[in-house]
Amino acid sequence: MASLSKHLKHVVRRLMRSPMFTVVTLITIGIGVGANTAIFSVINGVLLKPLPYPDSESLVSVSQSAPGIGLDKLQESPSDYFTFREENRTFQNFGVWTGSSVSITGLEAPEQLQSVTVTEGTLNALGVQPALGRWFTAKDDSPDIPQTAILTYGYWQRRFGRDAAVIGRQIRVDGQLTEIIGVMPRSFRFLEQKPDLILPFQFNRAKTTLGNFSFQGIARLKPGVTLALANADVARMIPIVNTKFAPPPGFSAKMFEDARILPKVLPLKQDVIGDLGKVLWVLMGSIGAVLLIACANVANLLLIRAEGRQQELAIRTAMGAGSAQIAGELLTESVFLGLLGGVAGLGFAYAALRLLVTIAPANLPRIENITIDPLVLLFTLAISLFAGLLFGLIPVIKYAAPNVTAALRAGGRTLSQSRERHRTHNTLVILQTALAVVLLVSSGLMIRTFQALRQVQPGFTNPGQLQTLSIFIPEGQVKEPERVIQMFQEVERKLSEIPGVQSVAFANSVPTDGNNSTDVLYAEDRTYTEGQLPPLRRFKFVTPGFFQTMGIRLIAGRDYTWTDMRDKDKRDVTIISENMARELWHDPSHALGKRIREGMKDSWREIIGVVGDVHQDGADQKAPATVYWPMIMNKFWSNDTFIQRQAVFVMRTSRAGSESLSKQVREAVWSVNKEVPLAGTRTMAEIYRGSMARSSFTLVMLAIAGGMALLLGIVGIYGVISYSVSQRTREIGIRIALGAQQSALKSMVVRHGLLLAGVGVGLGLAAAAALTRILASFLFHISPLDPVTYCAVSAGLLAAAALASYVPAHRASTVNPMDALRAD
Repeated sequence: MASLSKHLKHVVRRLMRSPMFTVVTLITIGIGVGANTAIFSVINGVLLKPLPYPDSESLVSVSQSAPGIGLDKLQESPSDYFTFREENRTFQNFGVWTGSSVSITGLEAPEQLQSVTVTEGTLNALGVQPALGRWFTAKDDSPDIPQTAILTYGYWQRRFGRDAAVIGRQIRVDGQLTEIIGVMPRSFRFLEQKPDLILPFQFNRAKTTLGNFSFQGIARLKPGVTLALANADVARMIPIVNTKFAPPPGFSAKMFEDARILPKVLPLKQDVIGDLGKVLWVLMGSIGAVLLIACANVANLLLIRAEGRQQELAIRTAMGAGSAQIAGELLTESVFLGLLGGVAGLGFAYAALRLLVTIAPANLPRIENITIDPLVLLFTLAISLFAGLLFGLIPVIKYAAPNVTAALRAGGRTLSQSRERHRTHNTLVILQTALAVVLLVSSGLMIRTFQALRQVQPGFTNPGQLQTLSIFIPEGQVKEPERVIQMFQEVERKLSEIPGVQSVAFANSVPTDGNNSTDVLYAEDRTYTEGQLPPLRRFKFVTPGFFQTMGIRLIAGRDYTWTDMRDKDKRDVTIISENMARELWHDPSHALGKRIREGMKDSWREIIGVVGDVHQDGADQKAPATVYWPMIMNKFWSNDTFIQRQAVFVMRTSRAGSESLSKQVREAVWSVNKEVPLAGTRTMAEIYRGSMARSSFTLVMLAIAGGMALLLGIVGIYGVISYSVSQRTREIGIRIALGAQQSALKSMVVRHGLLLAGVGVGLGLAAAAALTRILASFLFHISPLDPVTYCAVSAGLLAAAALASYVPAHRASTVNPMDALRAD
């Protein structure tokens, strides 16, 4: 211990005598370690930490697939819920849930709140007890029972000031009186939802039929049950569902059998995270490469420092110091630098994490778990020690056992710099350059992907001029469907009177907002065998003027008129997308006059118009074949009169996104009904950007890694060329004395830098061709071997290398021959 303390004192004195070397080294290590710590913090928070529930490893998501109709993931239905709850042999608790929003009235201003609706058993499966009150019981989840609700802690604190007397109080939810029976604890999270209220489903078993796969399943496995056993149990129960419940009108049990429904029970954490793990591990690999580049840079600095101590080390060896003692001192210095760099890296990581959380997509799961915790600190310590040993081993290998005779004679005028001394420096620079190429190619591919995404025409125009807002009119507030439409129309009229608003319309959702509905669709001129299910189609519900306001092209036919919706005898019309028209009838104009319907018992509806394709799910997804139904219809989804009570209003105006417009919008809506809350007030540009958020996040992270790699690579080339020039000062002086031209000397030095960069680029391109295939699933219309990216990266790096080499080249060309010849 005394010996280590003595070594550390010597190390500190040497580092204080070389402040520039120390600062540059610590910054380089800090960047590499800090970047790795930041990304590992994300991986730890998102992937490694368990879900915040007791015995979370026993929690599973329960869903299905239906290869017979081409669905990789099929959610649960009410008939599945009742059957799985009653017939399962592997679940300790089972329930289904869905996210939604509800309107709260009677508490000062009306509010639109995020909610989660669950069955009895869902909260029991998660195993988190309420802080106040109780969970839902089977009675709470029964139909025709007064509705109850559980508050989340944030809403309880914000709206009720943490008043414990809130239990038993009644609030009006979607126009219905609802009793508060519980408050969840502050630490409670409902998966990735952020609800204010939790409500019971209250399914009516007597009215339940097959179908309506709209709900997510969650279960807690019994002790000792494996995923394989759970999947086998669900597979056993799927045929039972078809025998316990009748098909809906117009469908047959054979249709559900032909869908070939299969079980899909997964660990709940895997279902929450999705495919994000692959993105994060790719980013971790990229940032790991940055650390290797930083280590190569520091190794070069330490080599230069060790070469300057050759005579000192040789004298110590001649006086009896062993190679192990010298190696220990050199490693002590490098590990000490690594640990100091790790401390600097923690500060960098803290700032980087704040940036990461800011730029991370809103749907990044478990973002609240991203912190610098003990495991992250242990990781930082480990990579700091690893880095210190890695960049310290190279000087140790070269100089721990110096050639005493050669070292003591070194430095005279007759001794020229050996090529062997430069070989290690050059090798490290080539390695840095190769790694930089891989990272720059990766970020270049993502940049090209982002460019390709931005070139996609979404199907609507000028999203920055489209302001959206959402309102919901519950049945408890307005029962009659016709009155709902009249109220929506009055809101539309008021909004159109706002100065600067060019047009207004409404629908049940807008493109890329995630509010989608999918169902089967029958065409009258197609023949379907008994029990055959036609393909699934996307359903949207719109009103007159929606296509014009959104800027969606009318390809053939006409738009809706209000007569189509007001007159009950004229509601049997519809509009479809161009790709559906071409798929079924080969030409948009041929689709006009054809008739389609959703169910075998629903009314046939005549196609009166064909509109352009819209990328409903984002620029990177194919535009789905879509039916645009009227917002109000007869005989649809087993309803005599069907109405969409959720309306998203779209206004085309140059004032979109302004606070003044938002204020006028609120006043306009509340002038129609003061009990209607507003939600989702944002521009279409914001919504559309959100659909590309994950690609943008990956691009930014890879670009940062590539930028750091490029900077460190250039610094490495500059350092090696500068060192080479300083060691060849005598040779250069002789060349100048013999008549060498400045241009020739500059070319000689720049060629050396370009040679190193060229070899590194060649090796890096080969490595990138092999490694970037991992990015294939993240790319959009771009090949992992995209020649434009590879050429641009190669040319850019070589240009940067030439620039980095030019500065020492210019210095070499101005050497005074007399000074050079006098130098030792």
